[in-house]
Amino acid sequence: MGQKNHFSILTNVYELFFPRVCVSCGNSLMKNEPVVCLACLHQLPLTFFNGEPANDLEKTFYGRLQIEFGTALLYYHPKGISQRVIHQLKYKGQQQVGTFFGTWLGNELLKTDRFPVVDCIVPVPLDRLKMKKRGYNQLTTFGLELSRILQVPYIDDKLIRKSARGTQTKKNRLKRWQDINEQFIVKEISFFDNKHVLLIDDVITTGATLEACAKALLRSQNLKISIATMAYAE
Repeated sequence: MGQKNHFSILTNVYELFFPRVCVSCGNSLMKNEPVVCLACLHQLPLTFFNGEPANDLEKTFYGRLQIEFGTALLYYHPKGISQRVIHQLKYKGQQQVGTFFGTWLGNELLKTDRFPVVDCIVPVPLDRLKMKKRGYNQLTTFGLELSRILQVPYIDDKLIRKSARGTQTKKNRLKRWQDINEQFIVKEISFFDNKHVLLIDDVITTGATLEACAKALLRSQNLKISIATMAYAE
């Protein structure tokens, strides 16, 4: 028996006891369906920001931060399908969702004329306590897949997030803004000199976290920032 056939048999036996299911609806997946079924795939709300100059994500940073390019794959609606899928990635250990979105977005970026050449990909980091509790950064598989497709390094050990001090819910808006701007530090700041960084996150809402990360990175000399996320909250 060939190695390929042996692996195929083992896969079939495994899936008999642990069937692959759609992370959105829970229905069984066909062999050619990666993490969501075809029905749910067609319901995912695409933004088409890649080919749209001055799109809503880019406008989020007007007057706050200069970015070269900004995009998100999906719109994010609370209790919607994109929220359900990202929740599975973020809290249920379904890290293959990140790979799926990374493959999808990476290939779309390669087809986008206005996507600039970047030198590396940097994820928004988790603080140490969240990382210990969750066990992984939900951006890792997403970033690694983007790195593979775009053929640029994935750098996750230079931008660091300090542990949050106390709960944010009891702080006023100004204090929360001040805290988040003090949360991020860059190790070896000269590493990013003269580079173009693609900063990635899962969902962008107000843009405050991405802005704080970018400002920490911009202490480097002659640095350019572009932003890509899985989803954009309308």
